Amino acid sequence: MAEITVIKTPAEAALAEAFGAALDALPGTAAVRSLREEAFGAFSRAGLPHRRVEEWKYTDLRTLMREARPLAAPPDAIALDRARLTSEALRQHAHLRLTLVDGSFAPSLSDVGLLPAGVRFLPLAEALASGDALVAGRLGAQAVDNAAVALNAAFMTDGFVLAVDAGVSVELPVLLQHVQTSPEGRAVYARSLIVLGEGASLTLVDTYEGAEGAANQTNIVIEVSLGDRARLERIAIQTESLQTLHLATLTASLGARAELVSFALGAGAAVARSQLFVAYAGDHATASLGGATLLAGKRHADTTLVVDHAALNGTSRELFKAVLDGDSRSVFQGKIVVRPGAQKTDGKMMSQAILLSDGAEVDNKPELEIFADDVVCGHGATCGALDEDLLFYCKARGIPQAEAEAILLQAFVGEAVEAIGSEAVRGGVMAIAERWLAARV
Repeated sequence: MAEITVIKTPAEAALAEAFGAALDALPGTAAVRSLREEAFGAFSRAGLPHRRVEEWKYTDLRTLMREARPLAAPPDAIALDRARLTSEALRQHAHLRLTLVDGSFAPSLSDVGLLPAGVRFLPLAEALASGDALVAGRLGAQAVDNAAVALNAAFMTDGFVLAVDAGVSVELPVLLQHVQTSPEGRAVYARSLIVLGEGASLTLVDTYEGAEGAANQTNIVIEVSLGDRARLERIAIQTESLQTLHLATLTASLGARAELVSFALGAGAAVARSQLFVAYAGDHATASLGGATLLAGKRHADTTLVVDHAALNGTSRELFKAVLDGDSRSVFQGKIVVRPGAQKTDGKMMSQAILLSDGAEVDNKPELEIFADDVVCGHGATCGALDEDLLFYCKARGIPQAEAEAILLQAFVGEAVEAIGSEAVRGGVMAIAERWLAARV
């Protein structure tokens, strides 16, 4: 039988070359090096995912990622100055800031010294190099077979390790800033580990910003572990350059009676894929996942999530909204899995989209996989144009067409934004959405 030779795309070949060249310089012990090699081996055998891979059917990364950008270098003084001048969108309210510039921890732009007692912080690069026990025991603990996660594991350079002791509530939100400053377009692979002890609580705001016009490639993974009765509210805000390829993954393990609230706003990047993998490890855990995507031009945005109920009395809620204009495309793939024995699971999932043009496209793919017989689960999806009756109602009261559209769209997006608990953060998110809506009219 003739041997089959798999032809690599230019991006796959460049990634292989980059991995070979960078491996010796990437941080980590021998165990981390082994993890990197294993992860890149898995990626290399499958290559970039394409439309014949079911979970990437609507986001053909082999086509969308035509080249691999060089790895970003550690920031110099010029890069730090650029990062210092980035968006002020969320700086109007009090917070504790931790900043990554071009994938590397920037102490001068961070408030590590202000973190309260009971919170342990460590840059990931330092933790990988020292073989830190917390990182060694938890990094990659929630195994996810996914090309983006594998690439991140192979190339991860820096990030944050944030551990909150049992019973500690961090009052101020922690702002994790990811800033890319290179105007030439570089690749960044950052990973962060958030561990909340029993009964601990934290609000986390992770933002993604980049130099306008730069065709960067961002691949971020955040791993979350919630102890029993712990609570994490996480708000992600992505406003990267409209030439950027953005891949972001959140994995979360929930202990008994733990609560995860996650909201993601996507208002940037040429191609963006946001992935959430939530696993229920304890009974009576709750997850509320939501997001809003604002698209125009030929942008492409994908939200893919798997909610894995493996314990009793778990509750999950998902609400995602998309507003599309021009020739943009939105993808939503959501799966609720209820494993045998996960009785009394209560899961609901909804995806809604408004199309503002004939060229826009929405692909919705909700799924349920249920292997228990005493559960309540459902999903729904809607897609359509703005309500003509409501538009007429507004215009009949003297509101111009453009303003009437903006009002209705703000109300549509606002329903998802309402899930954010912090009033200040909620206001910042709505301000970004309102600026996007104002710019289109």
